Amino acid sequence: MTLKLFNSLSRSKEDFVPLHKNEVGLYTCGPTVYGAPHIGNMRTYFFEDILKRTLLANNYKIKHVMNITDVGHLTSDADEGEDKMEKGARREGKSVWEIAEEYTKMFQRNLQELNILEPNIWCKATDHIKEQIELIQKLQDKGYAYQISDGIYFDTSKFRDYGKIARLDIQGQKEGARVEANLEKRNSTDFALWKFSHTNGRSFDSAQDDATKRRQMEWPSPWGVGFPGWHIECSAMSLKYLGDAYDPNGIFYGERSRTIDIHCGGIDHLPVHHPNEIAQSEAATGQSFVKYWLHGEFMVIDEKRMGKSEDNFITLDSLKEKNITPLAYRYFCLGTHYRKPLNFSWEALLGSAKALLNLQNKVATISKAGKINTSFEQRFMEAMNDDLNTPQALAIMWELLKEEEQDAVKKQTLFKFDEILGLGLKNIKPLAVPKEITNLVKEREQARQEKNWGKADSLRQQILEQGFAVDDTEFGPVVKSK
Repeated sequence: MTLKLFNSLSRSKEDFVPLHKNEVGLYTCGPTVYGAPHIGNMRTYFFEDILKRTLLANNYKIKHVMNITDVGHLTSDADEGEDKMEKGARREGKSVWEIAEEYTKMFQRNLQELNILEPNIWCKATDHIKEQIELIQKLQDKGYAYQISDGIYFDTSKFRDYGKIARLDIQGQKEGARVEANLEKRNSTDFALWKFSHTNGRSFDSAQDDATKRRQMEWPSPWGVGFPGWHIECSAMSLKYLGDAYDPNGIFYGERSRTIDIHCGGIDHLPVHHPNEIAQSEAATGQSFVKYWLHGEFMVIDEKRMGKSEDNFITLDSLKEKNITPLAYRYFCLGTHYRKPLNFSWEALLGSAKALLNLQNKVATISKAGKINTSFEQRFMEAMNDDLNTPQALAIMWELLKEEEQDAVKKQTLFKFDEILGLGLKNIKPLAVPKEITNLVKEREQARQEKNWGKADSLRQQILEQGFAVDDTEFGPVVKSK
């Protein structure tokens, strides 16, 4: 069974063929830890988790690397404005290092609550300054980098097919450009590799000077004291840990293959961040950077993208305050394909919470697991191998529950599905239902089929009085604790 993935580079579904047999290098762009992650952010990490679980279900070994951006991401993705980390520290009256630690831990806790598998390697930008400087020097030696008053920039005109992944109209951008934020740049699309701190004695406008005077994160470099640009971080760390395939001690920028199997991120990375990663990585190594690019769509609320910059977001903690579990949110995400916008509403989320509860109650009432229904397993994997079609996979799961099949077989097959769905079904403790309660439920169901509603209500009351409740679902009655 062939796994097909939609490659943003070709804009088409492609058969997945790894660079090394049965081994996959996976890089996922991690968070900028200047504030609390919101559920729109978490949708991207959820889709990447589904991808990872599907790869595992196809018997691939995975080396998964995720970065933590704790420096260098300016308030505009295009190198304009203040460093988000410095701005966040000032907002909260803490050091940059303190907020980085706080929000990194919060992000990792949210991953655990959503049952998202952790990467093999976490890598912080601030722990890899040396590698970033080495990469910038490599680009400078090859003639791709130049220096202006506020930093070192990548010359996009020197890189053939710059912006190919985003289908950028570079000439149109040049013709349509009006006032550039930085008039010293050679091209409007050039981006910062290294930014100078104010301590270099260079002049800045008053707004930027006010910000840079309070910089807490800066390092010496061959060009002076400063800090890395956001884009260079991902290239340096992905090439270090994955560019030499599966040799963690490989020589940095050696002669071996530097191509990575899969690189993921949100759709917001497609116009700027990922074109810049491709340009600087391929310019440095002379090799293709990534074979398959996958991007997850936005979550939409009130017809607008959910995001911090829009001041339009909801955190996982705010869901828990409303007694909505993180796994209910995970179930909610399963209902929409990762390449389609997901419209958030409280009504839809509560519907997902109810559906998940029904599923959990059904699993709890089955005491033992049996064999796997291989026919349903194959159909489920066909859906997942068709570019991670989770809505179709969910439909197959509910079809199984309605099937005339032994409960033990259903339970074991559900457990198999859940290796990808990640709803924690194996953690549900079986509910011991006395035989007399089971008999009452059966008698009530018979009364309902006969439309004897008075008797059905009386039997429901008897069940309640003995400490149990019964929900009528589309796949039959489900017994749960009162």
